[in-house]
Amino acid sequence: MTLAKLLGYGALFAGTFAPTTPALAQIKSWPDTTYLRAHYQKREVAIPMRDGLKLFTAIYAPRDRSRPYPILLTRTPYSSGPYGPEIYARLLGPGPRFAEAGYVFVSQDVRGRYRSEGHFVHMTPNRSVKSGNHDVDESTDTYDTIEWLIKNVAGNNGRVGLWGISYGGFFAAEGLIGAHPALKAVSPQAPQADWFLGDDTHHNGAFFLTSTFNFMAACGRLGTGAAMTCGKPFDFGTTDGYQFFLGLGSLANADARYFKGQVPGWTEMMEHGSYDAFWRARNILPHLKNVKPAVLTVGGWYDANNFYGALHVFEAIERQSPGTDNAIVIGPWYHGQWARDSGRTVGKLDFGINSSEEYQSRILFPFFEGHLKGTGWAGHPKAWVFETGSNHWRTYDTWPPKESAPRSIYLGAGKTLSFSSPRAGSGPEYEEWATDPAHPMPFVPANSTDMDPDYMAQDQRFADGRADLVTYHGEPLTEDFTIAGPVSPELYVSTTGTDGDWVVKLIDVHPDGFQELVRGDVIRAKFRTSFAKPEPLVPGQVTKLDFVMPDVFHTFPRGHRLLVQIQGSWFPLVDRNPQRFVDIYRAVESDFQKASQRVYRSPSQSSRIVVNVVGSRPIP
Repeated sequence: MTLAKLLGYGALFAGTFAPTTPALAQIKSWPDTTYLRAHYQKREVAIPMRDGLKLFTAIYAPRDRSRPYPILLTRTPYSSGPYGPEIYARLLGPGPRFAEAGYVFVSQDVRGRYRSEGHFVHMTPNRSVKSGNHDVDESTDTYDTIEWLIKNVAGNNGRVGLWGISYGGFFAAEGLIGAHPALKAVSPQAPQADWFLGDDTHHNGAFFLTSTFNFMAACGRLGTGAAMTCGKPFDFGTTDGYQFFLGLGSLANADARYFKGQVPGWTEMMEHGSYDAFWRARNILPHLKNVKPAVLTVGGWYDANNFYGALHVFEAIERQSPGTDNAIVIGPWYHGQWARDSGRTVGKLDFGINSSEEYQSRILFPFFEGHLKGTGWAGHPKAWVFETGSNHWRTYDTWPPKESAPRSIYLGAGKTLSFSSPRAGSGPEYEEWATDPAHPMPFVPANSTDMDPDYMAQDQRFADGRADLVTYHGEPLTEDFTIAGPVSPELYVSTTGTDGDWVVKLIDVHPDGFQELVRGDVIRAKFRTSFAKPEPLVPGQVTKLDFVMPDVFHTFPRGHRLLVQIQGSWFPLVDRNPQRFVDIYRAVESDFQKASQRVYRSPSQSSRIVVNVVGSRPIP
């Protein structure tokens, strides 16, 4: 995503950037501060943590003291500014209705960012065992912050809510661990959960180049002061990101040419090319046990950053803390869109309703009002999910729906798709193509220097006719076909190399030819059996690759067709695989080689895509 959008998400409703920040200047519809000045008193404090360090905190308390108010807290690495007790944020809280409803709004710079003391650590590892006040993490910082607020903010009602988007969602989820008794409701929105398996920086071990490069270049540099801040977006000197990253060559060149040892997060990643102790320590999911506050996790079907985190935070709490009041909302949104605009469109896709506004008024606002003001929030569904294709909200008592059933979409002869397993035939029972790291497959039709937030909504016809992918076509559907839950490729493949990427895209072909990407993702073959212990492929040997892509909830209407594309690169969204078994972070130019890849579709090696089907119903 563009850095301007990233900064905008950090600022939205949290007052996190000064008015001179370019990201804010682009948001023309934000109100002025007249209402907030009239109804809220701002002060800035440094809240002490148990190890003695202090965290900068901005507090906006209602001027009206006729009744007590709950506290709504957000903790962010993207700044709790604008700074200065007389300089007000333009919006407060997680949505537009909260300021008029009355809350004590609190925004805090996390440890080591902006005006807070300490050292910032990306995806701060949670300490399961704490032997003293020196053992701190984001859960203890949240606990200590709430303890101070309850005791020192006059007129609070003793109830606290916690929320955050993206990196803020990670800090919100951390607050669930060993939560303070006053913390009653938490909404992790697009939370980062695991930077190697599915969020932001990697998917199934494959490195997401554009998003990581841009984020680290702007928000990961060492500053002149003690704390880290976000600076200007990286100056590419061109709008052609494809050629820029191709010219970068090996990943090792990024530090040598541009970062020069000043981006510690990038340096750490380049030192950990497999799922080792470094990455496992940064996986928040195992720690989400015995959760006491109510939880409302929020995600978007088109979230290119942290949809994995939203799904897995919800699932981990369901599995490891079954008594928790735990719910999830998934809308037709790109990253953070639910807090940014009406949610009617993503790219050229028009969903016909203002989905963000419905979520804000019918779900998010009642969630915090009910839990923090004592009105209750009983009887709600487990999942609110937006069904794309039919464009309607649905509710379920489980997610994925328990009434869904697995069904296989088989790759067939003649590059066809079928719901029946393949039969033996004459001739080769595979498709073959060549993947050349010198000419990788682009991920969007136009040049982009970043991960476009709407890339999943862009027409996939730009890939038609290329020789470095294979496309399988289904017949026009005779009835609506609805899938809900994960999409799981099971491929039998081979290559002339010793490593390779396989990118799988499930596409809805509209009658006018528009190719809508329903879900796509990548598996790096060396991680096929273990993310911790990569293994080379044997050239020419058939190998099974199976992996799970993030959930979908989509209806392919009658008359539409299913289409599956399989390719060996997705650039520069994903870095280039040398197609030789090496530590890719330390690869040299001579390691990159062209390779021929095959996908098999015989009765004994029946490649397929497994989906979960929900019973047919007419589209209103």
